[in-house]
Amino acid sequence: MEDPNRKIWIMQYLLLLSAACFISQLYASDDVQLYESFDDNFEGRWIVSEKQDYTGVWKHEKSEGHDDYGLVVSEKARKYAIVKELEELVDLKDGTTVLQYEVRLQNGLECGGAYIKYLRPQSAGWIAKEFDNESPYTIMFGPDRCGATNKVHFILKHKNTKSGKYIEHHLKFPPSVPSDKLTHVYTAILTPDNELRILVDGEEKKKANFLAEDDFEPSLIPSKTIPDPDDKKPEDWDERAKIPDPDSTKPDDWDEEAPMEIEDDEAEKPEGWLDDEPEEVDDPEATKPEDWDDEEDGEWEAPKIDNPKCTEAPGCGEWKRPMKRNPAYKGKWQPPLIDNPSYKGIWKPQEIDNPEYFEVEKPDFEPIAAVGIEIWTMQDGIVFDNILIASDEKVAELYRESAWKPKFEDEKLKQKEEETTESDGLKGVQKVVFDYLYKVADLPFLGEHKVKVLDLLEKAEKQANLTIGILASIVVIFFSIFLKLIFGGKKKPAAVVAETKKTEVAESSNKEGSSEEKEEQNEDAAAAPRRRNTRRDN
Repeated sequence: MEDPNRKIWIMQYLLLLSAACFISQLYASDDVQLYESFDDNFEGRWIVSEKQDYTGVWKHEKSEGHDDYGLVVSEKARKYAIVKELEELVDLKDGTTVLQYEVRLQNGLECGGAYIKYLRPQSAGWIAKEFDNESPYTIMFGPDRCGATNKVHFILKHKNTKSGKYIEHHLKFPPSVPSDKLTHVYTAILTPDNELRILVDGEEKKKANFLAEDDFEPSLIPSKTIPDPDDKKPEDWDERAKIPDPDSTKPDDWDEEAPMEIEDDEAEKPEGWLDDEPEEVDDPEATKPEDWDDEEDGEWEAPKIDNPKCTEAPGCGEWKRPMKRNPAYKGKWQPPLIDNPSYKGIWKPQEIDNPEYFEVEKPDFEPIAAVGIEIWTMQDGIVFDNILIASDEKVAELYRESAWKPKFEDEKLKQKEEETTESDGLKGVQKVVFDYLYKVADLPFLGEHKVKVLDLLEKAEKQANLTIGILASIVVIFFSIFLKLIFGGKKKPAAVVAETKKTEVAESSNKEGSSEEKEEQNEDAAAAPRRRNTRRDN
């Protein structure tokens, strides 16, 4: 059998070789505006925000299981902010632009973001050392997960040419974030025909048009009209579609005071009802604690238990007739509803021309001057790597095939081997557990439960998805029998004891086993007496 460590070593060697070839091709390409591999320490090239809230420490570390370095989120429950200024502005208005980067959630992502902000020029009002969530960006792109949120964001901040305001336009129905802990690559492709495509691991997950009304919220082009904010609903405007019939009167025989339920006059007290017996009596076996002080604790009273006489009777205490529905009950009278002759419909303000409406043939993208990561996350171990801005889709594809894919396949291979090892280890543990349980099942104290336990054990072995639940059931059975052996059941009422003894005498000569079973059943019955009828159940 081939040594798995040798296979991993070969994969790592091919990965490094592919990455080296890829990097040399990237730097030689005119289609690359930015490529950050984090092979070298980021200090001096990236600027960490000095804002007070951003206390998270960025580190230059290897991704787990690789010799490949990345920018790593090192602490939980922190805000992080770091930015890299570009040597030249990236113009998004002409040609194709590809935004791409890798993220690995080494410890998962329960609540937090792992997205990148593509920032506007600093003339918009920000400086690198004070980079924060208010710094103006053009595009925000990447995974975000917390609670009900689970999506790969794409947000465009676009200027309204009429109002001058920058509006956030969110991509509708974005793809979800992969739930594993492998390295994934996220790609956004902006094309000259106003098209946007989102790829996850090279596979297209979402396609949209920047100018389509149904693809962004709110849509990039505002509606032509808006509700008049100064329009007011007239005072006499009636929105009621139905109204009570003003000519309707309550019938003379309508009794609003009739109760919903009345006593059942046809009911009769069950035979054998014990009127003079209370439902609960003092526990005859209870004794006053030795440390009980009547002066401090008050007069001691024995705790109450269910009256054993009531378990044999249909009920105890004062009998009362049960209640039944009153056939004369009608409730409060209400006049029937009729069509409202004054109904005008639901009022809406009139539409007026939208003063902020504008039309464009292409989005008026602001240029990208910097790349920043500004996140809040509850998880550590998030690795950012291979950040790319290019003008050719083939460059991004070359990266995915030459650098990301070997790394991804290597991680999948290791994950599979770990799962196999864990599975084999679990099978070994399961075998030991089942062997032990089969031995316990042979012990005589299980009695009549032995067959049930053996049946459950066989099901647990054959159906892996039920193993944990079945084993839990078996443990409960063992524990219940153990307690019963130590403490015994609840003391049987005298009538039950007498009946048990009578049965034992009658059958002991030829049915010894059956006598044992009956005694156990009677003991269970005494421990959990049947529910007796209450006064109103009959």
